[in-house]
Amino acid sequence: MSHVLAIDQGTTSSRAILFDSELRVVASAQEEFAQHFPRSGWVEHEPE
Repeated sequence: MSHVLAIDQGTTSSRAILFDSELRVVASAQEEFAQHFPRSGWVEHEPE
């Protein structure tokens, strides 16, 4: 059985979805990133 893993690396989160050979979702996960705004117009993301 083969699978396809789709990864979406966004600005505020990362998401992964695993599909089987019939393109049914087997598993999915999402992790949000902390954002910090040290100054007006600036944004930083937590590297951990």
